[in-house]
Amino acid sequence: MTDRTDDDIRGTAHGGAPVPLSVLDLVTVGAGYTASDALATSARIARLAESRGFHRYWVAEHHSMPGVASSSPAVILAYLAAQTGRIRLGSGGVMLPNHAPLVIAEQFGTLEAMAPGRVDLGLGRAPGTDGATAAALRRTDRLNEGADDFPQQLSELLRFLDDDFPDGHPYARIHAVPGPVQGSAAGGVQSAHRPPVWLLGSSGFSAQLAGALGLPFAFAHHFSARNTVPALDLYRESFRPSAVLDAPYALIGVAALAADEESEARRQVRAAALNMLRLRTGRPGLVPTPEEAEAHPWTAAETEFVDSWNANVVHGTGEQVRAGLDALRERTGADELMLTANAHGPDVRLRSYELIADAYNLPVL
Repeated sequence: MTDRTDDDIRGTAHGGAPVPLSVLDLVTVGAGYTASDALATSARIARLAESRGFHRYWVAEHHSMPGVASSSPAVILAYLAAQTGRIRLGSGGVMLPNHAPLVIAEQFGTLEAMAPGRVDLGLGRAPGTDGATAAALRRTDRLNEGADDFPQQLSELLRFLDDDFPDGHPYARIHAVPGPVQGSAAGGVQSAHRPPVWLLGSSGFSAQLAGALGLPFAFAHHFSARNTVPALDLYRESFRPSAVLDAPYALIGVAALAADEESEARRQVRAAALNMLRLRTGRPGLVPTPEEAEAHPWTAAETEFVDSWNANVVHGTGEQVRAGLDALRERTGADELMLTANAHGPDVRLRSYELIADAYNLPVL
């Protein structure tokens, strides 16, 4: 067992925020920008988040989506670790069925060595893409098998992270390096500390599993809003104290965009919603500009989709976003809010986090 504690998980609220605030980054690529531009923007946002008291910065694994450049969370997190010094960094998440557990243990052991004590490992069981891409990633078309085997894969990953396979197990002599084995080797001084594991979900399966294992839980409210309260209730009801947590701890991902003017926030989220519409209808692309969205020949069905989607995006001025986030936190009882600002332009995203920080009177650290 490692020396991890609740302190690795629970954050501290700053300013007027009722709970810790964090950032979820999809490394958004807008029309007219490159992946290099998007990654540079991620570094800017991470530095801003650190300087304003946001608790953690997570990167989500997605594949085969031109407007999302976050296919390799571990690589991006290594880049962000070099750009920051205090903020927690993690995956929101790594999709476990896409990878061998040993590979994930090695990657996040490496990240822990780069940024000791500030790395999180968030895990999901969805592919983070369409079925054909998932089949290419996994070299198999038996996709249901990956999700069904998730508890077993998770158990294997935890044992690699803790280096505690029992004697006689086929993997007992295999070690994830960097990792705890380096501390138990002759002359070793490696700490047993390793990244805390979170389970991510958009339904009840991971909520119940996280509760049963006593792990922290992150729910994807930003694209599964109707399931948020039932999933959090199930997590809390299922929770059993563990060496990791003595009480439930749940964060929710929230789509939130603030602008200096309410009308501008509406323009920006409508363009982001058009991008989501295209993705959902099999036409993924770069995030369009607000001007392209304004010129789009909207059908009634498309308008209905966009309006429904944006009903769950907290947007407006900084103060309006604060009010919306406070109401959402009150309704869900979330222990932490993780904000994702999807918009076409880098400066729009950066400004959104600035305005939200100002609305909550977050300190300048």
